[in-house]
This record gives sequence, structure tokens and C-alpha cells, in this order.
Amino acid sequence: MQPERKGTYAKVVLVRKIQDGELYAMKILKKKHIKDNKQAERLFAEKEILIKCDHPFIIKMKWCFQNSEKLYFVLDFVQGGELFNLIVKFQRFSEEVCKFYSAQMVLAIQYMHENGIIYRDLKPENVLIDRQGYIRITDFGLSKKNIRRQNEAFSIAGTPEYLAPEILVKSGHGKAVDYWALGCILYEMYTGDPPFMMQQTDSEMADRQTMFDKIKNQQIQLPKKCSPEFKDLLLGLFDKNPEKRLGIDPQKGDIKNHPWYSKCDWENLLKKQVRAPWVPKIKSADDTNHFDDCITKNDINSIQENSLSLQDQENIPGFTWNHHDMSPGTQSPKNEQVNQGQQELKMEEEFGNDQMDQE
Repeated sequence: MQPERKGTYAKVVLVRKIQDGELYAMKILKKKHIKDNKQAERLFAEKEILIKCDHPFIIKMKWCFQNSEKLYFVLDFVQGGELFNLIVKFQRFSEEVCKFYSAQMVLAIQYMHENGIIYRDLKPENVLIDRQGYIRITDFGLSKKNIRRQNEAFSIAGTPEYLAPEILVKSGHGKAVDYWALGCILYEMYTGDPPFMMQQTDSEMADRQTMFDKIKNQQIQLPKKCSPEFKDLLLGLFDKNPEKRLGIDPQKGDIKNHPWYSKCDWENLLKKQVRAPWVPKIKSADDTNHFDDCITKNDINSIQENSLSLQDQENIPGFTWNHHDMSPGTQSPKNEQVNQGQQELKMEEEFGNDQMDQE
């Protein structure tokens, strides 16, 4: 749950449902941005993916509703914070800890791919830790659905440091981009830094282009102090040919059968019956210590309003949904009452932000 920069079109805030006191994460988007940037198709893709995905390592959506200016996704609140914060806290993980988190990502990626979804934004900020110490992948704003072949997507989508070479050369891309990003996260968990980073100079554009050139042309510098199996896994994930990349190339087999994962108990991991290496210390259902004030103290109305025509202020048909419905197309009239949805949720502003603790 990382909010966008102030002034951009979206952010995530923490909200409480008045009726039962439950906390949720709410993603807020501006209708004007969706309209001006012709993002309606991507908006509905995100909604449909959130509804469709039912996996223990993927975030779940509870409601989505709208008013005249904004659109709202209400999601589970995952209390343990971001994987990114753990990397900052511990600086680097052992191979066993890397294995625990990455194996869950593998299961989530395979589930998405089996359902025709490419995620396209796998990074530590989008991997949350639940109260049991397991992951939840969140933020499907850049995901694409109905993808079956390896070159069906062409838009440049993702976070620069984690972009696969085929995205940058605009040759068409598919499921292999998620395995490249998995390699980036594994590398970052083990070393503390992404494998490709922008150099901080006076020209951000030049720095980014230099990094992109390295992603396209430079071989990865493998960590020196790691097992041969881990090195082989990274080499497979960082294959610049997406057809030959580990996780995609049938000759390399299922990534779950790679020697580095030989001792991984996939079945019990999926059931959350493997002991987590780190479990967040959570004092209560209201505990938000593992998140920044920018989420827990944000004003729900702080996204700048933009004037819309009366026509554009009309409800977007088919957007409103709640998890009690059997399908997104069966909303009752009361579910389309935007004000009711807003009245049931309020912003929580009294929470503090202490340093993360480890049990």
C-alpha cells in the first residue's frame, strides 16, 4: 500500500467501516485522469482482475464505488507493511529467507498466468506482509488480462528498475516479464539493492536511459557469496530472451522444480503452514505501526478536485461492485448508491507510526 506522489491521480488511504470497525485500504482515483488519459479499459481490467483473483498470496477487494469526481477500490488491510520496508530494515536476507518470500511469489505468478493475467509491476513496494508473515501482492493498475502468448502486450508498463528487456525494445511481451521482475526482487532481497539502478546525476532522463541500456545489453553481475544453485536460478530468470527465461522455457521445466527450491514444501507453503522467518508484531486489529503516516493520516478528500462536465460526472456504468454479489454484473440498485458507500467508511486519523518491531 504505497500512495502515489502528492498531486498525481491516485493514492491509498486507510479507512474504517463504521458499522463494524474493520480497517480497509482504499485506493482513490480521479475520474478526470481516467478520462483525459483514456484509461477506462485499464481501470476495468484492474477491477475485473481483483474480482477474479482468489489466491492466498494476492490481495482481495471488498467493494468499489464512485462519486461525481472519484473512483474507489476498497481492499483488505494487510497489517505487516511492505516487503520493501523489511529490506530496508534488515538490509539483506539469507538465501532461505529469500526462498520463503520468492516461493510465494512464484505460486501467485503461476496462478495469475494460468488465468491469463500478466502482473507487470512486481516490486518490493507492491508485496505486502500479512499478520502471519506471508505475502500479499497488491496494485493491479498495470496488469493486463486475456494474455495467452508471449508477445501480446506492447505498452511500456512497470517500474523502471524492474522492466524486462523485451518491454524496452518494444518487441511485444508477455508472461516472461513477471519472471524477470522476480529475479530483480530476489537479487534485491539478497544484496539490498536492485540489479539495475539509476545513477544519481544532474540528468534524470540520461540516467534512466543509461540504466535501460544496461538492462537491454549488460549481463547481470551475480552476487559472489551465494550458492551455485542460487546463481543458476538468477541466470535463468535474467535470460534476456523471454522465450528462454526460467519459468517460460519448457526445456528448463517448472521453476518450482529448480534445484534451489528442492527443499521447498510447496503444498504446506500454500496452506500457510510453513513457519515464517519474520512475523510482524501487531498489538491489535487497529495497529498501523508498520505503515507510514502518509497512509494512516491522509485526508480522504486530499486528492485535488478537478472540475468535470455534468456529463462526465455521471456514474461509470458497471464500476460499482461489492464482494457479496455473485458477479460484478448483478448489483442491486442500493449498491449503486454512491453516498451510502461513502457513509459506511471514514478516514482514521488517530493512529501513530512507531518503528517496526520484530518478534
